[in-house]
Amino acid sequence: MSAARPRETSPLRDALLPLAVLMGALAVWEAVVVLWSIPPYVLPAPSVIGQTLVKDREILVSALLVTLTTALEALALATIGGVTLALMISRSRWMERALMPFAIVLQVTPIIAIAPLLLVYLAPGEAVLVCAFLVAFFPILANTSLGLASVDRALVELFDLYRASPWQKLVYLRAPAALPQFFAGLRIGGGLALIGAIAAELAAGAAGQGAGLAFRISEAGYRLDIPRMFAALALVSLAGVVIYAGLTALSRLALSRWHESARGTDE
Repeated sequence: MSAARPRETSPLRDALLPLAVLMGALAVWEAVVVLWSIPPYVLPAPSVIGQTLVKDREILVSALLVTLTTALEALALATIGGVTLALMISRSRWMERALMPFAIVLQVTPIIAIAPLLLVYLAPGEAVLVCAFLVAFFPILANTSLGLASVDRALVELFDLYRASPWQKLVYLRAPAALPQFFAGLRIGGGLALIGAIAAELAAGAAGQGAGLAFRISEAGYRLDIPRMFAALALVSLAGVVIYAGLTALSRLALSRWHESARGTDE
């Protein structure tokens, strides 16, 4: 007997289960707040948070656009820089040994410690952009480098046998082989870019120089406006989900026809 073929999963069906769990969790949260009469300044109910989102939508949405724009710009710069450096490293062991230690140092240094220093030398918007870039850069570099190096040796020898040029090896062999790892790094970098932007904005907000969503969170905290804090946090979470979902969709679009990692299965 032939093995059963895996069935393609539906994006709508995949989204229903987590959505149902989320709605159930919100219902429990609402019930706990109502039954125990918890005041909004301690723990606001989801309904109160929703009302705050509607009431303060102009302030919160404008702040969200600032943060989201910064995160996406940082991700674009990190993608260009990470891929370019990965290509250079794949061509030269000497360059890998010279540059990778600096990339690792930037990755392991806490961004919350770098942000106040950058605010001394750069404008607030530029400092936030640099922080978001730094945290998104390394995953893209590391994953792309791994993908470029993870080429089947037999295929490399086959290309050598046919006397393929280095450019042909890159375009027809190494780049396609690196795409799955590149997109994995891109998904990680997208989330980290948002985290880096939020962390830098918190530092900028503490200095009274912020403009993004994290600044609104700090501002609401100083005023003990807890519902607005939760509303801003909800928007941050939503932005992170949208970024990840968008990058996942892009990965599936690029890989679904030829790579197993992008093919949905239903066991």
